[in-house]
Amino acid sequence: MDSLQFVPILVVGFITSLSLTPLSRIIAFKLGVVDKPNPQRKIHVEAKPLMGGLAIYGAFALSLLLFSPPQHIVELGAVLSGAGMLAIVGLADDRYNLGVVVRLVAQSAAAVVLILAGIQIHLFNIAPLDMLLTLFWVVGLTNALNFMDNMDGLAAGMAGIAASWFTLLAFNEGLTLVSSLAAALAGSAVGFLIYNFNPASLFMGDMGALVLGFVLAALGIKLEFGTQPLNVTWMVPILVLAVPLTDTTLVVFTRLREGRSPFQGGKDHSSHRLMSMGFNQRVTLFILYGLAILFGALAFLVSTLDPQTAFIVGVIGLGAMAGFFALMVWVRGKYQKR
Repeated sequence: MDSLQFVPILVVGFITSLSLTPLSRIIAFKLGVVDKPNPQRKIHVEAKPLMGGLAIYGAFALSLLLFSPPQHIVELGAVLSGAGMLAIVGLADDRYNLGVVVRLVAQSAAAVVLILAGIQIHLFNIAPLDMLLTLFWVVGLTNALNFMDNMDGLAAGMAGIAASWFTLLAFNEGLTLVSSLAAALAGSAVGFLIYNFNPASLFMGDMGALVLGFVLAALGIKLEFGTQPLNVTWMVPILVLAVPLTDTTLVVFTRLREGRSPFQGGKDHSSHRLMSMGFNQRVTLFILYGLAILFGALAFLVSTLDPQTAFIVGVIGLGAMAGFFALMVWVRGKYQKR
């Protein structure tokens, strides 16, 4: 396959998502799939249509079906079918509030689809442990993007930035399947972001957030490096996805610490904490976008530098994640709970 095959995939994904998003908005209103204001959990003050995920998944699938590399048909089919299943469950959850158990079962089933297609982590080289780690990674990251869908443009922007870094990393390593999947996701996320950026005219809902998180999880698994050793390369997908991973860890830590369920909504995300310091929504978005770009740049350095230097850079990046986590814990005590 042409090494630049990801370019038409990116373009078609973007144009299709941009075109389908207004249609998704109309359908959401007709079906009554709207997100109502909730002062305890949300920051928007008027009902917004959901179903932006219809545009995201439709654009993602179409761009891959038109330009997908045929030699990877099994793995491609697993990603598309797993994402499609989550899109359907997400739509039902947006409309009928199915609950966390149904979402977790669906996410686990989608992870199993990946494993059956051979898309799994090989860290311990012990099949049961590697399968469990794959399940934990897929479910965890799928929820991480769902958690990040708490502010106009946040989840779509995070996904677009991460997918763009995955596209560059995969292109640099000659990984055609990964670059194709990543380009399709980047194009569909950014096309939707045009309408979802603050002030948003519609939201993606679980239908979109679950798809974005699932595909990003698959990209992190499939990203491979021919020259760098495993004790360095494992840090690359974590750094690319540093902001959603840190935010989710932060939220779960906070809710357990305060005696609440990790799945109980609240204004305790990193975005809410930054806003409590006096930043408006757009400035908060740009701060988090900037962090995502910075961590992605560190991931790229880890993938290209000599192993010893790459390890040092990776450890610095992980340390920065820990520092951001600690800062956000301090902000909650200083500004949100004073």
